[in-house]
Amino acid sequence: MTLWTAIGLIGLALVLAMAGGAAAGARLAGQYLGNGLAAMMGAFFGPAAVVPAALLGVALLALWR
Repeated sequence: MTLWTAIGLIGLALVLAMAGGAAAGARLAGQYLGNGLAAMMGAFFGPAAVVPAALLGVALLALWR
């Protein structure tokens, strides 16, 4: 795995985590906070769990050849 592949995979995980967090935030808390604020908070806090897992996964894939 090259460095650019690893960066691309982590970037893809970050974008998908932000999109999923925004959708989940708007769905769960949109009624109480407003859809815009809930989506923004979801997009901010969504990657908090995904990025460390993606880093670990890419590191394991890089070591496992």
